[in-house]
Amino acid sequence: MDYTVLAKGIALAGCGIGAGLALIAGIGPGIGEGNCAAAACEAIGRQPECKGDVTSSMILGIALSETTGIYGFVTGLLLIFAAPGMFMGYLS
Repeated sequence: MDYTVLAKGIALAGCGIGAGLALIAGIGPGIGEGNCAAAACEAIGRQPECKGDVTSSMILGIALSETTGIYGFVTGLLLIFAAPGMFMGYLS
């Protein structure tokens, strides 16, 4: 019995499931950036004179939290486009 077809199917299914799970990482930055912007608006509302400091800290925090979503997106793209070809080369 030829198990290479089964092995290729399992490898492709694993890549698809992994890509889906990696793309779920886009939820975290959205929630984090929303919380950051809300806290910044609240801080500026309480002390308007510190607007510059709060805004610069908010932009830095949003930029750092956005990298999580970008890493998840790149991982998902690699699992969709690069990994299946690599696995099929190993299994043939």
